[in-house]
Amino acid sequence: MMIKLWMIFFIMFFVGNMIFVSKHKHLMIVLLSLEFIVLSIFFFMLVLFNFFFFNMYMLMVFLVFSVCEGALGLSILVSMIRTHGNDYFQSFNLL
Repeated sequence: MMIKLWMIFFIMFFVGNMIFVSKHKHLMIVLLSLEFIVLSIFFFMLVLFNFFFFNMYMLMVFLVFSVCEGALGLSILVSMIRTHGNDYFQSFNLL
């Protein structure tokens, strides 16, 4: 049972990283892949803490930071859409 959970975590983490690394035109897809990676790390921590009978307080802290990361990504997306009109990476210049 534990090996299946580890395999699910590694597949989720690998797929999230492959989507993040691959070349995409839209910022929204990149943000969704980052949230998928955070979800896989949360799943890994949940399984690990349950296996070792740890307190779940650290998961609450992790969820708070992941929500802050998601809100920051959405605010960047909204500001980019307001300034450039779309969320294409080709429409703006990175210094």
